[in-house]
Amino acid sequence: MLLTAAVARGVADGSVDLAFRRWGRPRIRPGSSFIALTHVIEVTSLERVDPAQISTEDARRAGYENADAIRATLCVNTDNPTYRIGLRCIGEDPRIALRADDDLSDDAVAEIRSRLDRMDTRSEHGPWTRDTLAIIARRPGVVSTELAVELGRDRAGFKNDVTKLKKLGLTESLEVGYELSPRGVEFLRRDVT
Repeated sequence: MLLTAAVARGVADGSVDLAFRRWGRPRIRPGSSFIALTHVIEVTSLERVDPAQISTEDARRAGYENADAIRATLCVNTDNPTYRIGLRCIGEDPRIALRADDDLSDDAVAEIRSRLDRMDTRSEHGPWTRDTLAIIARRPGVVSTELAVELGRDRAGFKNDVTKLKKLGLTESLEVGYELSPRGVEFLRRDVT
């Protein structure tokens, strides 16, 4: 589930605990979690609601000034039902600590290497992990569209693959583009394939 940066910060600091979405069918369920900015957010509740019944209090709890502001965001897909989603922050994104950990044992390097090799083997477009790490190392802060073109990839597929590397703590997103994390820099230095 996507949250604006302001709403994600609000959930993290406890000032926001609701969101409203129009969906053909729910895309999340209570008890599930997702990462927004630098925190893990848990879905605490999910209920179908009438947008006309959204209160000013609900709007404030969702990070908006009033109910009309919420309803304005719900003006698309008006045939879809509206859901009221309870949210709470359950901790920091574990990838933050992981990407800062560059004290890699030989076993850790071997494990990362093995995981990357499996990703390469399963890929429909051939090996991509080392090329992606290398281009991010060489061109930090460059928009994903340019990096994808340089690798002969479509932007959506490239971004999806970078997310896989991010989950391993090897890359991090910048305002524009990406950079290798300290873990990624150390792994690339020691990766001998």
